[in-house]
Amino acid sequence: MKTYTATPADIDKKWILIDAEGVVLGRLASIIAMRLRGKHKASYTPHMDMGDNVIVINADKVQMTGNKRAEKVYYWHTGHPGGIKNRTAGQILEGAHPERVVTQAVKRMLPGNRLSRKLMTNLRVYAGSEHPHEAQQPEVLDVKSMNKKNTRSA
Repeated sequence: MKTYTATPADIDKKWILIDAEGVVLGRLASIIAMRLRGKHKASYTPHMDMGDNVIVINADKVQMTGNKRAEKVYYWHTGHPGGIKNRTAGQILEGAHPERVVTQAVKRMLPGNRLSRKLMTNLRVYAGSEHPHEAQQPEVLDVKSMNKKNTRSA
């Protein structure tokens, strides 16, 4: 029996719409990462971009369990001596770019290689409920109904 390897002609990309309102961040990110990678398909091939295009709306209304909103800290460095900076997840979600929390969570669930950087271009995250991708006719993926642990009230 031969091992199946997909070719570029075999790739069938879809558009998926996910509403992040009330969904736990980690569970949402793992579902998005699986969809971007294409692991939900029977024709999954590890070295190819098999995944779907994912649109996430209401990223500013994502939930976190425990005290992560206040205690989870994101660090970055400016490149200058003593230039380490930090913000809590709550500060980022209340700031100008709350979608970066979801983007960073998904990015960290993908392997750190060239393919993952290519896969991240298939992810579109929006803070509000509006998105400019109606022409692609995305299918709605209801993450809330997949598992009762996926949701959390505020």
